[in-house]
Amino acid sequence: MAIKDSELILNPDGSVYHLNLLPENISDTIIFVGDQDRVGKITAHFDTIEFTTQKREFKTETGTYKGKRLSVISTGIGPDNIDIVLNELDALVNIDLKTRQPKKSLTSLNIVRVGTSGSLQKDIPVDSFVMSSHGLDLNGMLHFYQIDKISNNEVENAFIKFTNWDKNKARPIVIENSKSLEMHFAGPLMFKGMTATAGGFYAPQGRVLRLPLADATLNNKLDTFSYKDFRITNLEMETSAIYGLSKLLGHNALSLNAIIANRANGTFSKNPKKVVENLIKYTLDKLAE
Repeated sequence: MAIKDSELILNPDGSVYHLNLLPENISDTIIFVGDQDRVGKITAHFDTIEFTTQKREFKTETGTYKGKRLSVISTGIGPDNIDIVLNELDALVNIDLKTRQPKKSLTSLNIVRVGTSGSLQKDIPVDSFVMSSHGLDLNGMLHFYQIDKISNNEVENAFIKFTNWDKNKARPIVIENSKSLEMHFAGPLMFKGMTATAGGFYAPQGRVLRLPLADATLNNKLDTFSYKDFRITNLEMETSAIYGLSKLLGHNALSLNAIIANRANGTFSKNPKKVVENLIKYTLDKLAE
């Protein structure tokens, strides 16, 4: 049965609604960034750029780096934006947009997020990189999908017990990265751990302006949680959504962060732009191998 117009919305030129992309506009290897201005900082390293478009916060550039065709897409901030980006990218490669039928032969995309973050652990210094072995979903968006096959109940239950998690909040979900991408990107500067994904920047990450927090001790619980080999290395707003939807849709995903601050030590990078640039170059060279 064809997917209805109201469910898969296309622009007049046949491109997917939010991203404004046609299937031929993207590579099967894609770099995600949050900030639209960071797209150009990555593609500045490209040998050629064949395609550029932008609609709202979603900017895409496709070109080649050392002979490897790559796309760079800005997702904007938060799990709700990831829901849009990943579903529309999957539609580009796995749905025939003319017949509106899912394809019989499915394509797996390789997706690498390049972001910045602060470390929660003393032994992960500024100017290093963190690879997310797992995403810890604290925002609840993924509960609208059937997630039983991708979650880790053992670690989730340990986290719920340790934090005395409020039963009125969405149940935390732990989702693994792509092991093939993890092995490919491993290196001496790359630390590994679980990345917590919040649904907002202020209270969901423990920041107080004029509104009190429901649990003022939650940040400390995140910092000190430890179960077997699991600990939380950093906190941001996209990784668990990327991992969850990629797993459900059959894509490979890895989240990398340049560490520009260490909350446990109270330190901040003396040259955060250089740290980000180093991670960009590291990512591009790994993808081109």
